[in-house]
Amino acid sequence: MNVLVTGGAGYIGSAVSAVLARHGFGAVRLDTAPDPDPTLGPFVPGDVRDLGAVTQALLHHRIRAVVHLAGLIAVGESVKDPLSYWDDNVGGALVLLQAMVDAGVRQMVFSSTAAVYGNPVETPIPESHPVAPTSPYGRSKRAVEEILRDLSDAGRIRYVALRYFNAAGALTGVPGERHVPETHLIPNAMRAASGGGPLALFGTDYPTPDGTAVRDYVHVADLAEAHVLALQYLERQGASDVFNLANSRGYSVLEVVRAVETVLRRPVPVVARDRRPGDPAVLVGSSERARRVLGWQPRYETLSAIVESLVDHSLENR
Repeated sequence: MNVLVTGGAGYIGSAVSAVLARHGFGAVRLDTAPDPDPTLGPFVPGDVRDLGAVTQALLHHRIRAVVHLAGLIAVGESVKDPLSYWDDNVGGALVLLQAMVDAGVRQMVFSSTAAVYGNPVETPIPESHPVAPTSPYGRSKRAVEEILRDLSDAGRIRYVALRYFNAAGALTGVPGERHVPETHLIPNAMRAASGGGPLALFGTDYPTPDGTAVRDYVHVADLAEAHVLALQYLERQGASDVFNLANSRGYSVLEVVRAVETVLRRPVPVVARDRRPGDPAVLVGSSERARRVLGWQPRYETLSAIVESLVDHSLENR
């Protein structure tokens, strides 16, 4: 079974491609960025907004399913530049879905986000929680979910939307985080501990125990395994569905800082900044349905294990 992985040169895309191959799938990666690792499988340079290029890739590689990871991901940036997020995230999904319909590809696993929930009214957040995103990023992902539901209702595709909480960690032998600029907390804390300047704390007055935002961190290897299970679910059940990918345990920004300091045995200098627009105080998810229905069993369930995997990856790539 050949699978097109959009955003396949990225942090999560590289991990998903590697894990797909380990499970016997043929991963064909499509991305506008350069290929970071030719050992991960065939690579197609291209943009999901290019209908001709995507359709050709689907047909040429005899693609049976798509894992759609391509898109913009920064909440704060989306508030400042919403048009880019609607163009890239929603416009790209529309073109990709049109190419899938044209090529007769009927299955998609979509990289969604916990940002679709907005400010939670219960914690941990189940999939049945009201959807009220507070940023253009979250609204763009929610819009794609709505498009997928309409296409599923029309009998054109089947899909699984995976609502990620915070992706973190690194997978041995696979390219790690290469965001420019880096937006993820843990690598930025590690950089600060290594002399890269103080870590910005965006908000120290949240209604949380220490005043900093609380998030649920999921290891990228566990995320990648969930995509395999989602593809198997689509093959087995033929039904569309939505699942959270979470560890059901929240850590504040300062708790992350302390974990990095413990693992690295170095201080992390910090500087307080204003809250970023669109950031909820707490986002902690329930993954009970993914565990029960998909059989998902995360292996990295502690913050220290996630941080240690990043340290090991940095040593591996020196």
